[in-house]
Formats: sequence, structure tokens, C-alpha cells
Amino acid sequence: MDAKTADARTHEFDVQDVEYLRHGDRPLLAKVCIPRGEGPFPAVVDLHGGAWCLADRNTDRVRHEFLAGHGVTVVSIDWRCGREGAYPLALTDINYAIRWTKLHAKDLKTRPDLVGISGQSSGGHLAMLAAMRPRDPRYTAIPLPAGSPSLDAAVKFAVLSWPVINPIGRYRYAQRQAALDPPPDWTKGIIDRHNQFWGSEANMIEGNPMLILERGEKAELPPAIWHQGRGDLMHDYKDDDFKGSDTEAPRFAASYRKAGGDIELCYFDTDRKPGHSPDLTRIGDTFERMLAFIGRHGR
Repeated sequence: MDAKTADARTHEFDVQDVEYLRHGDRPLLAKVCIPRGEGPFPAVVDLHGGAWCLADRNTDRVRHEFLAGHGVTVVSIDWRCGREGAYPLALTDINYAIRWTKLHAKDLKTRPDLVGISGQSSGGHLAMLAAMRPRDPRYTAIPLPAGSPSLDAAVKFAVLSWPVINPIGRYRYAQRQAALDPPPDWTKGIIDRHNQFWGSEANMIEGNPMLILERGEKAELPPAIWHQGRGDLMHDYKDDDFKGSDTEAPRFAASYRKAGGDIELCYFDTDRKPGHSPDLTRIGDTFERMLAFIGRHGR
């Protein structure tokens, strides 16, 4: 995406921080970007990356502002992350945030039936897991305020940016890389953060969109798009435990389609180095593809 594309807005928009949920004396905030105009606009509940442990609702500002500037309401949320031992607690926050967005759809200039989900890296994993299990009783544990209408956390579509779709696969891949001499610099931090968030390998296997499909579990499969940088070995590696030849992105796409879902897989060129955050202004036409996808499915 070049500067000209980023500046070519179709909408001005307003930004505010809103408390969407509270745990004791700790508020969880959503950064809400609402396009100006009548609407209703499609909406995304957006989940930041950071190996389930780092970053916050403000991290992916470039993407939020692009979408809002092109007529998409963005609700970028904070959620309980890895340093808090967060699985499955993070999913209860995310599930609630989807229902909260639907509850406040009129104020957000959207409709409950236009709400999708998006996420980057570990946030992409959480977005897909939340989309696949909108009615899991562990994830729906926090009720909306008394007197609210009955709303579920099913989403219209899912937008994934280089998701960690297979947590146990990435964990074991990082362990194998860490055993090399010398090991890549990124491995220790990644292994530590997997442990913080998941607590056990059993949880990495259970809360795993890739393995949910391969186990044949019942799951909801909204239209999805996966944006993936070529050569990104932290997200599109070859899992040695998988008997096929595919890397993670085509492997998941094949399983998603086999299960009856519709998913687009879009590769782009990147010079990103493992362990470094991507420059969201240098990811090809990803945002434009994202916007076109939302236009097709968020209406």
C-alpha cells in the first residue's frame, strides 16, 4: 500500500476509546473508529497480534484507519492476554465484544448482521477460533447486561492476517528451531509466550483451528480470507507433524474448504524478518483485497 492509496479516503471517521467490559477494577477498552455518514456500515471486531502476550488495541492503527476511511466500522479491543494465563479467558472477552458490538450496532452505525471479525498473527488465530466456536459455553460465560436482547457471537466473515492458526505446530516448530546451533533469535520469546498464554500443550491442541478441522469437529465456517507474506517462516512454515507437503496457509485453506467453508488465500511479497513486527504500509495490496472481501461479504 502506497501513501496515495492510504490517503484516498472515501469517508472521514471519528475515533474514541470506550469501555466495553470490566473485570473487577480493570476496564477493557475498545478503540472504536466510526465512518461519518448514514451507514449502516459493515463492522469488524479487530484483535491485535503480539504472540498472545504483547501489544494492545492501538497497535494496528494503520489498518484500522484504512478500513474506517473506506466505510468500515472498526472495534479494536483489548482482551486478557498471556501474562494473565489467558486461555480460555481471552475468548470470553472476545465473544462478549462481538455481542457488545451487536448490542450497540446502531450507535456504531452498523447492524448486528453486518459484524465480522479480523485479527493479525496471534490475533488472527483468536479471530478464527472465536468465529468457529461462537456458542462454546466456555466462551459465552459473560452475559450481556440484564434486559439486553438475545444476541450470539456468530460473525458474518473473518479476515485473517498471517494467523498463528496452529498453536501447537508453531510451538513445536519454534522448539526445533531453538535446538539449532546457533538458534534463531526469535525462538525463546515465542516459546515463552506460548507457555504464558496456553499453560499446556493440551490447551494448544484443544484451542486450535487447524486441528479442529482435521479432527472433524463441528464448527461454524463463515467466509474467510487469509493474507500471508511469502517466506514468512513464523506463520507459514512446514509442520513436521503434518504428513502432507503443504505449509500452514494452504493446509488450512484446504481443510476449510473440505469442511464446507469458503476461504481466499492471498499471498504478498514481504521482506519481513522473523521476530520483527511487519510494516503495515509495505504489505502489497493486502488492505485493498481486505476491503473488497468485506464489501462482498459484509452487506
